[in-house]
Amino acid sequence: MILHSRTVSLLALGALGAICLPGCSSEDKPEQALKPLALKEQVSNIVKSADGYAVNWAGVLSNANPWHFGEHVVATVVGHDARGTEVVRMDQPLDAVPPGGSLAFTGQATSAEKPAKVTIQYRPAKWRPAARIASAFQRFPISRTQTLRQKDGTYLITGYVGNPYQLPASSLVVNALLRDKAGKLLAGGSTFVDDVKAGSPPRFILTIGGLPASTKVAKTEISARTWGSTGRPYEDLALGGAMPVHTVKPTTEPFAVDRSTEVVTQHKE
Repeated sequence: MILHSRTVSLLALGALGAICLPGCSSEDKPEQALKPLALKEQVSNIVKSADGYAVNWAGVLSNANPWHFGEHVVATVVGHDARGTEVVRMDQPLDAVPPGGSLAFTGQATSAEKPAKVTIQYRPAKWRPAARIASAFQRFPISRTQTLRQKDGTYLITGYVGNPYQLPASSLVVNALLRDKAGKLLAGGSTFVDDVKAGSPPRFILTIGGLPASTKVAKTEISARTWGSTGRPYEDLALGGAMPVHTVKPTTEPFAVDRSTEVVTQHKE
């Protein structure tokens, strides 16, 4: 009788252990796979130059991951002639792509022969969790912009870039993308501004060339971002805090009596 009881107990313990194993496992669950960056748009223009041909390009990378920076991204620009022979190749290190955001980039290279086709590819990003939520990475405001077509067919773009954060931004990249009436990307250009402090927006000036004479530009899309292959500069600004939205003291006199207290008192009576 005692032997039978011990056998039943052992069988019960074995069954309990089998049930507990899947739920009590200490192994960590695999992390959710991150989505790769997406090259949403790309365009290139080729013009004759003193050294051969100037190849200009612009593109937009999108990051669908709301909690991670896409870092150490490198774009590879390749041009082939009409026979399919490679005539130009350039690796362009890009700035970090913010969480849930996008990255506009532009570049230029010189080719001895005229490319018939130019393509942009990129190496996969290295992902790093962001120190703040996506909404903490605010846009750098752009104001008082002008787009002026010059006599030589180039476009002169000017404006001012602000800083929404309390800490100064040591260096920002300003990108301008030209679009037609339908929103199609036509060309782009970039420049740098340094020591950008809140309340003192510096002026930027850049030139975009290489467009055909028949091109009709309907819109200029301008954005600014921190410079560097990692998101650390952007994170440092966000961790330092944003400037308060309302910085002007009210000019009206305060109420002599708190109206909310008065209403509550009357309601009780």
